[in-house]
Amino acid sequence: MRHEGIYDLHMHSTSSDGMNTPAELAELAAERGLAGFALTDHDTVAGVPEAAAAAERSGLDFAPGVEISTRAGGKDIHMLGYFFDPSDGKFRERLAGLRGVRDLRNDLILERLRELGVEITLEEVKDRGGRPLGPGESVGRPHMADVLVRKGYADDLRDAFDKYLAEGAAAYVSPPRITPREAADWIREAGGVPVLAHPGLYGDDALVREVLDDAKPAGIEVRHPDHSPEDEARYRLLAEEYGLLTTAGSDYHGVRQGKVFHGEIGKYTVETPSFITLRSGCFPSESQSRSER
Repeated sequence: MRHEGIYDLHMHSTSSDGMNTPAELAELAAERGLAGFALTDHDTVAGVPEAAAAAERSGLDFAPGVEISTRAGGKDIHMLGYFFDPSDGKFRERLAGLRGVRDLRNDLILERLRELGVEITLEEVKDRGGRPLGPGESVGRPHMADVLVRKGYADDLRDAFDKYLAEGAAAYVSPPRITPREAADWIREAGGVPVLAHPGLYGDDALVREVLDDAKPAGIEVRHPDHSPEDEARYRLLAEEYGLLTTAGSDYHGVRQGKVFHGEIGKYTVETPSFITLRSGCFPSESQSRSER
């Protein structure tokens, strides 16, 4: 460990649907006074080597991470993974398969949009504002939202999601995915620590309990920009009940149309003891679970 301080454990780069390169995220983390950060791109570890090298140059601690897309109870559920071996061949192969599912979803969403009279192409989405897709990288709904806004089909990113892309919206599609338990098992088999992401976004605490019972992650993300103070308090109690590690992260995707999406780097953090516990994979003590900021 290099610093006593705070850590943002959830952010995305251009390797998935973020606006900043992995190296730029390291620079931003250093500018915000963080002691370290985790890169958690969707279904890919393509940005991990660049982020790790940039963190080393900036004197930051770094956690290799990923956010895996799963499905349970009729909802999209995300499982975060930390401190796995990013060079694990089987893990990388499994993630590549998930990106294939993501590609299928993108095709289905674009087809649904065309049925609604909304004409955007996969080529426009993959262009990503002039930064074409690289090996192992993926595109997602925020890239579609950018095109929808640019072509006048939506006022801003939030409007694009509300009208077309959010769960339950007009063009939303979710093909079959792996279960949260499978994702957690994959992370553990690669030597990592699984953590249930942003449970408040699922709007179903009974389902959250079912996922915890079945997948048995080591932790749960308590602090998140889309969680209310009441959500945070409720999930902290749930973590204590299940004996889970508690984490926090900004879910930073960068600035789109002048707005930060989801939260700003460094605003949702854990302190050094939580980071050490996460790295060790050990379950927290009650005092550790209160070390978030």
